[in-house]
Amino acid sequence: MSPVELAPMPSKLDGDTPAIRLFALLEVIAEKDQYFSLQSLVEELGLPKPTLHRMLQQLDSAGMIQRDGDGRHYSTAARLRRIAENLLLNNTMHGARRNVLRTLVAEVGESCNITSCAGSEVLYLDRVETPAPLRFYLHPGSRVPVHCSASGKLFLAQMTPSQRRRLLVPGTLEKYTDMTITDPQALEAELQRAVADGYAMDNEEFLPGLTCIAVRVPVLSGKSNLAVAIQAPTLRFQGKRISDSLPALRRAADALADIEARSYPERAEPAARQEKVS
Repeated sequence: MSPVELAPMPSKLDGDTPAIRLFALLEVIAEKDQYFSLQSLVEELGLPKPTLHRMLQQLDSAGMIQRDGDGRHYSTAARLRRIAENLLLNNTMHGARRNVLRTLVAEVGESCNITSCAGSEVLYLDRVETPAPLRFYLHPGSRVPVHCSASGKLFLAQMTPSQRRRLLVPGTLEKYTDMTITDPQALEAELQRAVADGYAMDNEEFLPGLTCIAVRVPVLSGKSNLAVAIQAPTLRFQGKRISDSLPALRRAADALADIEARSYPERAEPAARQEKVS
């Protein structure tokens, strides 16, 4: 089975606002391992020279890049490097979350991910792959439809009926496989099962041959916008193997809740209070 790649990278300077496009240019610059010039960026990106010149001037004045050598070439400046260093030094939450995923993968032997809800899609915040040669590959940043993913069902189950009706309009739920639930009433019944069981399943509803089970990361009050899931080829992840993985999955959710509690004490729930979806 070949890896499945989702969410292709957008063009390098896509963006709805000048600020976002400026940030996109900064991403391009951050990839450079040598000096670059205005002309080289024009040739690489295909944008008008006056536009790129103005954007480079803005980054230069902000201390993000600097002129070097003959004045025609640029490199990253100290302020941008300090930002990168501070991110690496202070990004303890990401490292802690990743350790939880690594532990879960070691326990269950399958790929695991942390997700969040973004509108009508589920966003992969982080993922650790199984070492098994047969696997699906979905990188962090991938997005999948909320109605046919295990995590998405958990997020839908927390919404009010009116919120769900706005998202689950008949005729708008795309059918990705023969197993995809496209009838809102049938999906509503599936969500009620998630509420009762405290977990949700994706039974080959998004990709043929892929099974997923997810639980939400508990919070003290309100809605949780974080879930942890196991994904695996259906041929080796079914029946008792799924039920046997639930304790480890719940422990991972509790561990993530502890991380959230230490980072956002006003929002998170102690790990000991793992609850069912409500």
